[in-house]
Amino acid sequence: MLRRTIGRLNRETSVVMFGAASLGQVTQQEADASIRFAREHGVDHFDTAASYGDAEVRMGPIISGIRDDIFLATKTGQRSKQGAKEEIYRSLERMGVSSVDLLQLHAVGSMDELDRCTEKGGALEALLEAQQEGIVKAIGITGHGHEAPKVHLEALRRYPFATVLLPLNYFMYSLPEYREAFDALMEEAGKQQAAVRAIKAIAKAPWAVGAERTYATWYEPFDEQRVIDACVQFILSFPGLSGFATAGDIHLFPKIVDSVERFGDMGAEEAQRILSSIPGYTTVFGAPTSIA
Repeated sequence: MLRRTIGRLNRETSVVMFGAASLGQVTQQEADASIRFAREHGVDHFDTAASYGDAEVRMGPIISGIRDDIFLATKTGQRSKQGAKEEIYRSLERMGVSSVDLLQLHAVGSMDELDRCTEKGGALEALLEAQQEGIVKAIGITGHGHEAPKVHLEALRRYPFATVLLPLNYFMYSLPEYREAFDALMEEAGKQQAAVRAIKAIAKAPWAVGAERTYATWYEPFDEQRVIDACVQFILSFPGLSGFATAGDIHLFPKIVDSVERFGDMGAEEAQRILSSIPGYTTVFGAPTSIA
């Protein structure tokens, strides 16, 4: 399993971040099997959130027993200090652990959301207190949508977040405005040694109206191995990226791990040829859909 360092945390983990949204609506037996598969294949970076249904509960039985062997991250979607503080302690209780390596402000994709998190009495204050208490080792921020790079750039100007987590895939990076904003974020993150990590690496498009949703993802994912290989080739070849979160479906996870284990077998030109010729490939966030 390919490993990279998480910015200034100086912690090396698998580039594959186990996206625990995949555990939100599965049985305990399915969750246990998926986590064991991850560990057997060298995945030691687990990323969850308080809002992922029962994901934290499903993780608990195994994660609590291997806590010292993994990098554990969760998120709070609360915007007030009090709400975030309550959610942090609830997450620890649900997972059966006494601390997490990373606590992230979740889904901060607009300046308004950022203002709410960073104002007096906002959620960031709760994370800072939790860090002082030793139950949170580092603080990060995540965001969805096409404004995320701009918002996270401003976030890094307000507070030195250790990590940022936001959308990146071949299509989104082909959009001129997104590419420009993402590059600016990468430049500032590099200066601060903040780790940049990606989501939506294998997102294809929004589900079509009336389509059968064959995966537990809110968007239609790629599921053909060759296309997933191309997506992974693009993501892991991106300069400065420390890792990416897997799609929120346990059935896609083995395919993604397989692609990472074979990273480099597919050349950049072949990956681009595959991804640039896929009909219906677009953004899942409803922004402009033209490729530069």
